Amino acid sequence: MSNVLANSIDERAAEEYFRKAADAEKEGNVEKAVGFYERALGENPDHEIACFQLAKLYDRRGEDSKAIELYERICTSEPVHVNALMNLAVLYEDNNLYDDARRCLEAVLVTNHNHDRAKLYLKDVISARRMYADEDERNGTNAAAMDILVSEFDLSVRSRNALKKMNVRTLGDLLRVSEQELLSFKNFGDTSLNEIKNVLAARGLRLGQAAEALANAAAAASLAPAQLGHAPARSSDVSADTGGSDAGDEIMSKNLIDLELSVRSRKALQRLNINSLGELCSRTEDELLGCKNFGQTSLNELKAVLAQFGITFRRLPK
Repeated sequence: MSNVLANSIDERAAEEYFRKAADAEKEGNVEKAVGFYERALGENPDHEIACFQLAKLYDRRGEDSKAIELYERICTSEPVHVNALMNLAVLYEDNNLYDDARRCLEAVLVTNHNHDRAKLYLKDVISARRMYADEDERNGTNAAAMDILVSEFDLSVRSRNALKKMNVRTLGDLLRVSEQELLSFKNFGDTSLNEIKNVLAARGLRLGQAAEALANAAAAASLAPAQLGHAPARSSDVSADTGGSDAGDEIMSKNLIDLELSVRSRKALQRLNINSLGELCSRTEDELLGCKNFGQTSLNELKAVLAQFGITFRRLPK
């Protein structure tokens, strides 16, 4: 009887913390919401809604490992949690764990054979996995090597801690950041930079080489029109009738965070450092599709978003 009573008290406390977390989230106080969701799960680890909401907030803060852990916890129970599986698939793909992403999407399709978004995501994952394998072959690396943890390298505590705070966890992550990005981080100096460069050089690698490969692919996709001698598109080439300059400026400065975007598209834009509608429509479709893990599914969603405001992606002159 005492155990039943204790469980009842814990569940009531969990519900109270969950309510406070939901209120804080509505108010836009993410840190407060995270704290209350964590306390709700501390009282009742089986509170699935709190678990899902907390996983989403971890995801938005870039704490992928925490988000993955919570989504996996949800997905181990019945019935099949489609939204959790979809979000989990995106996280796995972002971390180049394509087999895990595929597993999640196939689990969704077992439950719902006609889940259109899962079908499209699965195509993108298979395509991205193929591109990743091709890139590894070109660079003389492989997926297993890219998953080597930075913590296994012979680095100073200072360098390891700095990389951890930047969420650079694997060799693949390290090859996607530039020297400038590392130096822009607080308390990261030339000593740590040179140490990391030496570790990579010993393996025949260098900072930013993976990012450069992707940038070159994107540039190649739009190179042909540039060779024709056309001037770059101006902002006036981008937008349709926005109802006057003031209205146009207001639309172009609109933050993408305020739009209802899927997790997949939002994370893709974060990786590309695209934050506003103006920045989004200054890109061409080929530029976006040339970026890793950015597929036709995300492109179609963003085209529909731009269409709502009467604007399109930048078009290169023919």
